[in-house]
Amino acid sequence: MSSARKYLPSVVLVITMGFMVDTQKEGGEHQWSCIRNLVRRKQVDSSNGKAESHHNHHQLAKALTFPHLIAVGVGSTIGAGVYILVGTVAREHSGPALAFSFLIAGVSAALSAFCYAELSSRFPSAGSAYHYSYICIGEGVAWLIGWALILEYTIGGSTVARGISPNLAMIFGGEDCLPAILARHQIPGLDIVVDPCAAVLVFTVTGLLCIGVKESTFAQGIITTVNVFVMIFVIVAGSYLCFKTGWAGYQLPSGYFPYGVDGMLAGSATVFFAYIGFDSVASMAEEVKNPQRDLPLGIGLSLLLCCLLYMMVSVVIVGLVPYYAMDPDTPISSAFATHGIQWAAYLIALGAVMALCSTLMGSILPQPRILMAMARDGLLPSFFSDVNQRTQVPVKGTISTGFCAALLAFFMDVSQLAGMVSVGTLVAFTMVAISVLILRYVPPDEVPLPSSLQERICSAPFLRCAENSSSHVGTSFSTKQPLLCEPDDSTVEKKDARWGWVLSKENRRKFAGWSIMFICIGNFLISYAASSLLLPGLLRYSLCGVGGLLLLSGLIVLSCIDQDDARHSFGHSGGFICPLVPLLPILCILINMYLLVNLGAGTWARVSVWLFIGVLVYVFYGRRHSSLANAFYVTTAHADEIGRSSGYSLA
Repeated sequence: MSSARKYLPSVVLVITMGFMVDTQKEGGEHQWSCIRNLVRRKQVDSSNGKAESHHNHHQLAKALTFPHLIAVGVGSTIGAGVYILVGTVAREHSGPALAFSFLIAGVSAALSAFCYAELSSRFPSAGSAYHYSYICIGEGVAWLIGWALILEYTIGGSTVARGISPNLAMIFGGEDCLPAILARHQIPGLDIVVDPCAAVLVFTVTGLLCIGVKESTFAQGIITTVNVFVMIFVIVAGSYLCFKTGWAGYQLPSGYFPYGVDGMLAGSATVFFAYIGFDSVASMAEEVKNPQRDLPLGIGLSLLLCCLLYMMVSVVIVGLVPYYAMDPDTPISSAFATHGIQWAAYLIALGAVMALCSTLMGSILPQPRILMAMARDGLLPSFFSDVNQRTQVPVKGTISTGFCAALLAFFMDVSQLAGMVSVGTLVAFTMVAISVLILRYVPPDEVPLPSSLQERICSAPFLRCAENSSSHVGTSFSTKQPLLCEPDDSTVEKKDARWGWVLSKENRRKFAGWSIMFICIGNFLISYAASSLLLPGLLRYSLCGVGGLLLLSGLIVLSCIDQDDARHSFGHSGGFICPLVPLLPILCILINMYLLVNLGAGTWARVSVWLFIGVLVYVFYGRRHSSLANAFYVTTAHADEIGRSSGYSLA
């Protein structure tokens, strides 16, 4: 069994424990204390609310508008891979159906984009998937997401930086033409090739990001515009040549699907990673002036623009040269060269350099926001939460991120580690989809408060603090009814009009929680069975059948019961609403789990080492310094009343 299949069940187990604890009513406090640490959830916008408004040094600038988000989204998504990927995928998988592979991959990525769009508009704070997971799932999963994203952005930035110097050398006429101070050198006696150009570029981007978010996104927009114009040149000039030559690449006896539909789908799985990057828009949520309107538009239109560009480039390149004759390393340049336009290679190299520079900015930009969000919650040292008062960006976190990325880019050939980038992204996509299901069906019904308020709250005249009731404080688990939990209309039985069932709110939440758990397990079993070709046929079909049964059962239950009414008031209202729930998030989970299971064992082995380090950091630091370590919880129904009585802002 590969490392991927060893690790994924542990994530599903943590989520499962969260649903079990939510519905658990009896049990020893000590027995459940560790689990309560993993599933304790923070308040919506607790880092941006009025309760912390006096911490001005923690606030980011509200400076971004819709055009800035388009620049970040497109610039972070369209990398130099498109200049290479089209040749590899067409030769080995898709053939002339390359555009269909990009379309299917784009639709699959759009499933995650819909989920990101709703959560980012509901919870417009720094942290992206980490922030959403902490609110909806719990601290344990949120920590793993944040820790994995740190690795993703660091390795991603270093990998991109190492790829710039070869493309830059092509513009100057070869590696020998680069200035000696920027050219790659091998350290004598060591098998290490240093790349000064990569380190200089990382430091340059880091300095630009420290100036201000509005200035840096404006610069990224200029760089992205150059790259888009190069792609438009490829589309327009290539279309002219295709019409001139009769679209020779499509006039083949093998037809449009030489590798069959399976080959086209395999190509879709490969090019799916070309759409990674739109999640960077969500990490900028706290700095957007109108997040409810601009964030969904920025995410959706960025992905749509990237998909259209990818598909049009694919159609043109396949039409210029038969798929089997494409150069796997320089497919676009070679395609133009076969038609006598050798000078296009320089223009395409310029586009690749611009794409890589923009992607480098998109890789370094989100990480300081992730670190800042984790430090705000106490899981990392407060050093990372400091925001410069003049530029209103996390300068310390940005410099730390840039230094680590530059160090890796200078000394290490991180191309073998590039697969680790996909792990963080796919895990984040999966947890965001699960968070949408939780938000719709079992949104958190308790609010964390600081322990300093507990004594005052218990003495409040409108609350019942009987001697036999107890609160669950921080890491503890209540053995009886939680403190401040008065019966209200929500516990009255409610009749489902479609099926005639009579379900109380508590029972409906139980049904929904277990259904979401069954969906997660079923998706994993199906993904595992579909990927494990070496398993005996009977075992594969059995696993697939059990997984399909669990998945179908969960889907039917969620489709039949009502969504929780509390979803309307949970977080910010008036933003984007993800359509086709629960079907759309379930498909998103299935696709991302399948891609996760199919990552190489070597990739998962390296990621497991990083995650193990993260577990140690959490156990010895994050768990003890968490802002929720000593918090106690009250029901949402009483939160506003408590705030008015105690003078504490719950916003």
